[in-house]
Amino acid sequence: MTTTAAPAQQPVATARIPRTVRALIGLLAATAAIGSGQLVAALVAPASAPFFAVADTVIRLSPPWLTEFGKSLGPVLDKLLLQVGVAVAVAAVAALAGIVSRRGPGPGLAIIGGLGLAGLAAVVAAPAFGLADLVAPIVAAAVGLAVFALLHGLARTARAGRPTGAGVPRRALLIGASAAVGAVSLGAWTGGLLLAGGTGIEDSRRALTARLAAARLTERAPAIPDGAAFPELGTPTFLTPNPAFYRIDTALRIPSTTAAAWRMRVHGMVERELTLTVDDLLARPLVERTVTMTCVSNPVGGDLVSTANFVGVDLREIFLDAGVRPGADQVFSTSLDGWYTGTPTDVVMEPDRGAMLALGMNGEALPPEHGFPVRMLVPGLYGFVSATKWLADIELTTFGAKQGYWLERRWAQRAPIKTQCRIDFPRGFATVAAGRVMVAGIAWAQPSGISRVEVRMDGSPWREATLSTEVNGRTWRMWKAEFDLSPGNHTVQTRATDMAGTTQPETRAEPIPDGASGWPATIFTAA
Repeated sequence: MTTTAAPAQQPVATARIPRTVRALIGLLAATAAIGSGQLVAALVAPASAPFFAVADTVIRLSPPWLTEFGKSLGPVLDKLLLQVGVAVAVAAVAALAGIVSRRGPGPGLAIIGGLGLAGLAAVVAAPAFGLADLVAPIVAAAVGLAVFALLHGLARTARAGRPTGAGVPRRALLIGASAAVGAVSLGAWTGGLLLAGGTGIEDSRRALTARLAAARLTERAPAIPDGAAFPELGTPTFLTPNPAFYRIDTALRIPSTTAAAWRMRVHGMVERELTLTVDDLLARPLVERTVTMTCVSNPVGGDLVSTANFVGVDLREIFLDAGVRPGADQVFSTSLDGWYTGTPTDVVMEPDRGAMLALGMNGEALPPEHGFPVRMLVPGLYGFVSATKWLADIELTTFGAKQGYWLERRWAQRAPIKTQCRIDFPRGFATVAAGRVMVAGIAWAQPSGISRVEVRMDGSPWREATLSTEVNGRTWRMWKAEFDLSPGNHTVQTRATDMAGTTQPETRAEPIPDGASGWPATIFTAA
């Protein structure tokens, strides 16, 4: 009898995964995590998307000089560049996770898990955190780890011509799985963004605009008089159109709460806690006020200042209803996107200050980028301590108990607006016709108003400018002055004085921590 031994079963060889494939596996795992996190967040808790939570954390931790640089880029470009930067950083780390996983998935899984933990930590550390916010980052981390392990396993066993049990070459299976992961991840990301965008917002805005138009106002802003602005001379129109109104905020995503879903608590050091809806606000006496708003980041001669007619309810009256307790020196307001600030209670409670919860702006409901459905507004204070958009919560407390977002960064606590002016014509380095030259601009000193603007040319004695018709002390005021100029280069300089007789100082100060100061000057040519 001859016995023939069966050949020993050979182990399945594993292919060496090329570096580019390993890097792609890491990128696909990160993409899957981000996409799934965005979709789940949109369904469960829109503010908990890990990618945006990380970007928000970068904003919160940025040094002041970087924050100011971002503001100088504008409200769209700065946020776009931040998101691109975060995406590039995540992509680099994810690619590294794949590259270092030459012999097994362990190193890559550890790195992908670390990215997941970073997203989770950013969500947990957000100013407005709830337990539901945990779902999206946990799902995102799990999906990222699973995709990395799956694709890495397929890549290790992929060999040309070696079929799976179903007769499909493993390389083809890897390619198909990678393509499917990429497509599904991008689809989840897109779907999450669309869902988070709130498709009912514009319908809600139109409905609220109609209700505001039909409402009876107990206080109506007077019509803007003739001669309140000199747009024909180069100044702005008196009311700033909504699309042109300056915008400064830290929001990467504009909150998408409808008017019907909006709720806000007034609580803390009050006798009676209030929970307000938009219907509650509309049932109160509605007021319309013309107000100029100014950003603390506005440099001397800058354009971060705008004026609008706002419709809403008087904030002082709400606090009188709630009953502010003695010692509550801070109104601590929080936005739907988690931003927060503190406003001096005594300023809000001034009878003639005109602090508001605004619902409307220039004849329509607030635009989404300007705080829809409800924002806070306190004339005479820079916006970073008074103008919370997408208002979600108001707590009466003390400055010793809580600090606002920018106060934590050592900006000012009270921040009254400084008297300032600006030269709108001629523009810097412009060329104008020699002879009779009209110089024009704007000035502001909310809430007292402007009493005088002085102009001088080429260091000559100051000359008092002609002021536009005053609207109210909460708004800017235009000015103009004529000079006979010979051909050549000229320098025009201005300074403003408020109703109390205080003239803006010549000494230059940077915007941070409590607003810029100094006399604006413009160099131009007469020819």
